[in-house]
Amino acid sequence: MRRIRQRRRFSMVALAAGMLVAAVVPVAGQDAVAAPAAAVADDGAKVIDETRIDERTIDLTIETPSLPGDIFQPGTAMVRLLVPAGWSKDSDRTWPVLYLLHGCCEPMEYKSWTEFTDVKDFTADKQAIIVMPSAGKIGMYSKWWNYGFSDKPDWPTFHMTEVRQILERGYNAGTKRSIAGLSMGAYGAMEYASRFPGTFGAAAAYSGAINVLMPPIPEVTQLNIMAQGIFPWGILWGDPWSQRARWMDHNPFDKVEKLRGTRLYVSSGDGNPGPLEDPNAPDPAGELLEGIALGNSKTFTEKLQRNGIPVTTDYYGPGTHTWPYWERALKRSWPILASGMGI
Repeated sequence: MRRIRQRRRFSMVALAAGMLVAAVVPVAGQDAVAAPAAAVADDGAKVIDETRIDERTIDLTIETPSLPGDIFQPGTAMVRLLVPAGWSKDSDRTWPVLYLLHGCCEPMEYKSWTEFTDVKDFTADKQAIIVMPSAGKIGMYSKWWNYGFSDKPDWPTFHMTEVRQILERGYNAGTKRSIAGLSMGAYGAMEYASRFPGTFGAAAAYSGAINVLMPPIPEVTQLNIMAQGIFPWGILWGDPWSQRARWMDHNPFDKVEKLRGTRLYVSSGDGNPGPLEDPNAPDPAGELLEGIALGNSKTFTEKLQRNGIPVTTDYYGPGTHTWPYWERALKRSWPILASGMGI
């Protein structure tokens, strides 16, 4: 049984932004090259290291003012790219882009899709740049409230302005985009698609908590943040009840009208062991999480349908909160994602 079935399952209810500073050190067989001068965003965010892992895989270290760093120093975060066959910085053409978002609590984070799925092989014949950015250890694709004292980390600015501009200016990324994610990244996909209407032609959510105000997710969110050593109550979006408007502003369920015109795909299992499980390794936590994801996702898609907003659903029955199902979900949703990118 592949090691992806043995990894710790992600908690899709951890809706926080961790303050992760990641780095890549070149190893034997990897070539570190200087970043191109053009790869700079409007606010000064820039590539400070580029590591070519293999013929298609490139890791970027980005220095960014949007994330906390050391005293008087900006933060840094990682982005992994899978480039298509024929891609070159020197090309006079551009390629469409798929943002592929990771879940929470996984040490591999921006590497996780390539580590635990066959995404590299699957996209070998796809004419798109696959962008897999860091989002913090338990980051939830959000600008933190911090009681009004700080707006860092600011993941939306990092992902949707800085990374986008850097890739368009230095890596031949085009303006046709789709976005997809698992668990925490499922929320991120729908949050970004609703916060930045028109940016993505398609959005896909696999096993996510897309309705962040559905009980018991607000309470569990706070507990998960505290479990990571971040103890102030409400530091992410404030108190979920007395500051409900701020939570609603971060809740795709409350912003479905902004998704009108975006091709949408939502999938989840029901938490019962399914055909991709290791029968010798039961996972009660994965079963529980997927059951929660199913109920939560259904409230979201039912609201879309009530409002006449088309969505493709794949509530496939038995299946738990684990990588084999997310690998399959990417493949099943690919026609929608490709259509959103115009390919």
